[in-house]
Amino acid sequence: MAVPVAFFAVFFAYPVTAIVARGLKADGVWQLGRIGEVLGQSDVRQVLWFTTWQALVSTALTLLIALPGAYVFARFDFPGKQLLRAVVTVPFVLPTVVVGTAFMALVGRGGLLDELWGLRLDTTVWAILLAHVFFNYAVVVRTVGGLWGQLDPRQEEAARMLGASRFTAWRTVTLPALAPAVAAAALMVFLFTFTSFGVVQILGGPTFATLEVEIYRQTSEIFDLSTAAVLTMIQFVAVGAILALHAWTVRRRETALRLVDASQAARRPHGAGQWVLLAGVVTTVAVLLLLPLAVLVERSFGDAGLGHYRALTRDDGGVFLVAPIEAVGNSLRYAVAATAIAVVIGTLASVALTRRDAGRLVRGFDALLMLPLGVSAVTVGFGFLIALDEPPLDLRSSWILVPLAQALVGVPFVVRTMLPVLRAVDVRLREAAAVLGASPWRVWREVDLPMVRRAVLVAAGFAFAVSLGEFGATVFIARPDNPTLPVAVARLLGRPGELNYGQAMALSTILMIVCAVALLVLERLRTDRSGEF
Repeated sequence: MAVPVAFFAVFFAYPVTAIVARGLKADGVWQLGRIGEVLGQSDVRQVLWFTTWQALVSTALTLLIALPGAYVFARFDFPGKQLLRAVVTVPFVLPTVVVGTAFMALVGRGGLLDELWGLRLDTTVWAILLAHVFFNYAVVVRTVGGLWGQLDPRQEEAARMLGASRFTAWRTVTLPALAPAVAAAALMVFLFTFTSFGVVQILGGPTFATLEVEIYRQTSEIFDLSTAAVLTMIQFVAVGAILALHAWTVRRRETALRLVDASQAARRPHGAGQWVLLAGVVTTVAVLLLLPLAVLVERSFGDAGLGHYRALTRDDGGVFLVAPIEAVGNSLRYAVAATAIAVVIGTLASVALTRRDAGRLVRGFDALLMLPLGVSAVTVGFGFLIALDEPPLDLRSSWILVPLAQALVGVPFVVRTMLPVLRAVDVRLREAAAVLGASPWRVWREVDLPMVRRAVLVAAGFAFAVSLGEFGATVFIARPDNPTLPVAVARLLGRPGELNYGQAMALSTILMIVCAVALLVLERLRTDRSGEF
């Protein structure tokens, strides 16, 4: 446990604390009065209101649209189910910059809706809300659908035989069992939308800003570190409360339920109603998830054919110090290194969390591992530059800085994937090996590893995908001569001109294809018990 704790202490807690202290300390004295001054500003209150309001509405819309999909994936068995599940998951691992770019291509100036009907939504709340639903659809489908598929359908059938209507049986039997999973999914969606950055940064324009966007603006444009520090503290408190609620719902979800193999509960649709529901879910996936991505691909070609892709190989001396295509290789190298770090740290943490002698503090570390998903990535990135600038941790000029920041985001996915599988290993097998004289390392190698090898590969795949798309922290620490794909897309979008816009769409398409391939591979590796994601 010492290695994961040290990793998070040095590369998460220390940089965040350093940047907050830089903003709120003057001559060694904490300027706590600054908190009241910042909260008294009307524009800050407006940011807080919009952040909370859009997160609540985004969460409600996501649940409304995604719960039917969760039911279909849990209860129906149909041709192409595995492929459709991978398609549903692709948006979740896409960088938020790509999601924002896709919706800009669909609803923005010169986008598909603008060309067809003159409808432009690029700076409206609806575009942001729909992009959030697009991004978080898979969270609900996988979290709720994963449990729904393991609930024994015979319990609901027994209620029907005793005279209950279909709705009454679902309300009294299935819904109470699903409630913790629905609550956990809702909290995760709220967390991701509350801390939204890339989507709002691209679609919101100067009118709409979340806390994360405002922290970025105060840090990189206005250079007001004290205001940014106060906003970071507010976001930290909010995220802490959300994660505490999420941990409680997870504990409730792990209570005893009568579960079956998901393959036993899934049946071929029968009756017109079930076929209509399946068709509705497939249509929703096609319109909400595939259409923005298809428009993104179409805009990457435009009238220039392959011209935008060819332009990626040329160094114009403007946006980057190198040809934009080099961002692909940079991102892949960084993601591989970040994945290795995340798998090592996440596996060590998972093993410690599943030990029978784990105390309350060790179990509490499980919730702390989720903090990097909610705490401002902008703060972490800028904190790296502020804190890791002196020996023995002078890393500002080192290439490892980017993988370290990306690994912080990847570790929670590794832990959430590994924990359920490790907890399912019969502890008596470990005890028998120990009684026969095996060392702890040999017990892990001979007993645990063969059972969790597939889960390790799934965890590595998710860590690779999310590392590939990390943007909030990387935008601060990626060097101009070594840009990553998300940073390259954002910088190209920030410059006027059709060529820059087309290159941004082309790079986004490349990144989307890489993430999609990774997800398709994961679906072939996945088992019904391979974690929450």
